[in-house]
Amino acid sequence: MALVHTIGRLAVAAVFGLAVAGCGRPASDTAPGGEKAKEKVEAERTKLSPEDRTLVDAQEWCVISTDERLGGMGPPVKLDIEGQPVFICCKGCKAKAEVDPGRTLATLADLKTRAKTQKTGP
Repeated sequence: MALVHTIGRLAVAAVFGLAVAGCGRPASDTAPGGEKAKEKVEAERTKLSPEDRTLVDAQEWCVISTDERLGGMGPPVKLDIEGQPVFICCKGCKAKAEVDPGRTLATLADLKTRAKTQKTGP
């Protein structure tokens, strides 16, 4: 019986750990708005082709983890959703983006509006 409780506790701890970890952001990263984070985003985005960089800059955020800036977790991952280029923050978001294309594209449209508003102001 004690073994069952131990295994149960370990399972709960593992699930909690995965939930807290999100898409896999390293614990050493600074806050999303911090200077180090901004430098990392910029460095990762410079690795993109000019065309993809323009698309990423227009989208700004992951369509799944909408509080994660593209480039904050490494190079943004490009997907084709119903013929449209969509970027995600990491490979861990791929399945969620592909499972509901309509929702993904709606989120993409919202993110583009959000990014444009943030760049031009209210």
